[in-house]
Amino acid sequence: MPHINIQLSGPRDRELGRRAAQVVSRLTADILGKVPADMAVALDYIADEDWLVGGKSLAELSAASYFVEVSITDETNTKAEKARFIREVHEAMTGLRPALHEVSYVYLIDARAAAYGFGGRTQEWRHQKAGV
Repeated sequence: MPHINIQLSGPRDRELGRRAAQVVSRLTADILGKVPADMAVALDYIADEDWLVGGKSLAELSAASYFVEVSITDETNTKAEKARFIREVHEAMTGLRPALHEVSYVYLIDARAAAYGFGGRTQEWRHQKAGV
């Protein structure tokens, strides 16, 4: 698992979306130790005129931005892993987006194992089934 939502400012750009999904998925696997086969990624594009930072649109600021949201099972990653993930996602997105605004966010959602799952099973069920 996890579920990954990526919002990118600007018009739909399939190549940018594909590269963003690849890099975030790779970092999710490499840093957070999540299984790539269980990852789902959703991409959204938001017009620069509709993305505001400090009350000004990205169009006015001549800037780009992103918001990455990753749902992970609570208590499966350390604070250090999460901090490294946030830092490395930002570094990677800086390489993908010219004029990236600093006010771009990564949000790791620590979801309770009993309240989160896929395929009709909770992560708690998977944990118990594994006998861990």
